[in-house]
Amino acid sequence: MPGSALDLLSGDAQTFVSKVWASRVHLHQADPAQLVDLFSLDDADNLLTSSAIRTPSIRIARDGSVLSESSYTRGATLAGKPLTGLVDPRKALDLFADGATIVYQGLHRYWPPITRLVAELELELGHPCQANAYLTPPGAQGFAVHSDSHDVFVFQTAGSKLWEVHGPEGATDVRLEPGLSMYLPTGTPHAARAQDTVSLHVTLGINQATWRGLLQRSLADVVAGAPDEHLPAGYLDDPDTLVEELAHRLEDLATRVRGVDTAAAVEAEVRRFLTSRSSRLAGGLHDALTLETITETTLLRRRPGHPCVLLTRGQRLDVLLGDRSIDVPGWLRPALDEVRNRTELRPGDLAEHLDPQSALVLCRRLVREGLLEVVR
Repeated sequence: MPGSALDLLSGDAQTFVSKVWASRVHLHQADPAQLVDLFSLDDADNLLTSSAIRTPSIRIARDGSVLSESSYTRGATLAGKPLTGLVDPRKALDLFADGATIVYQGLHRYWPPITRLVAELELELGHPCQANAYLTPPGAQGFAVHSDSHDVFVFQTAGSKLWEVHGPEGATDVRLEPGLSMYLPTGTPHAARAQDTVSLHVTLGINQATWRGLLQRSLADVVAGAPDEHLPAGYLDDPDTLVEELAHRLEDLATRVRGVDTAAAVEAEVRRFLTSRSSRLAGGLHDALTLETITETTLLRRRPGHPCVLLTRGQRLDVLLGDRSIDVPGWLRPALDEVRNRTELRPGDLAEHLDPQSALVLCRRLVREGLLEVVR
């Protein structure tokens, strides 16, 4: 995908982040093929009718109400054990024909192009992201006017949908067609109705990391260190007995808050985010099978959406890879910086920093850990 995920969805990423984020509705026109290829009508068809997709990956809604799972699922057995929540494509298609919207929930967990898009968006924004898709028959509306508790990007991949977007000056109609994406800040009331053809759109939810959350995590140890003693008996009759002692304890707490190591707190926040993302290892089986055949001239590539953040711990380095961290000697930093700064490289490209055998060992480990992949 050329450019960044944010560029694809919003145009100039820097302008978007500095001027638009959480402030107003934003529209951007991209090459329709770039967005359609992420999740097309054929893709939606295949998932619904030719896979063993199960709830809650699918839900169905009509006229503002979510339908009972029993109306579109069935049971089965696998190796003698029961399977529940299997989507019955005949039942689902019958409901669709009757005006229901089919929702593909958590699409980033099982559809590789969306997985990659979400991974890249998370790294650009520093906020957890998720994706749903909505397949709506002509003229239908799945949900009434509502607002979301997170920011969203919306883009159309088939047909068109007329969005009713409410703001301080009233409602505005926005017609989304393939190639057009829209950003809605948290709490923006909206509803959407398919037009004269079937509609398929993808919604990317941005679950914000907030200052409140960072402050709570940064001060958790400070608050936990406060004495957990009982309040003195009798304070209900004479509340003034608590005033001086509370003032003293708050002053002590303020002193300890002023002593918080903010650099360490930010490092802990970065570590928390970049070790808790979902594992994304498309092609990992092929990489594992070819690991020992990697030579000095093997072309390797950074996996899209995979971070490589280096945190110094004395003579060691923590390498944050998104879903985990690995511990390596500090003297590997120049070589790892070289890896970080390249999209593609060969182990031999690290000759300035490592001997040939050490470069092979490092590159093979980074392939095994999922940061690099073999270019086939």
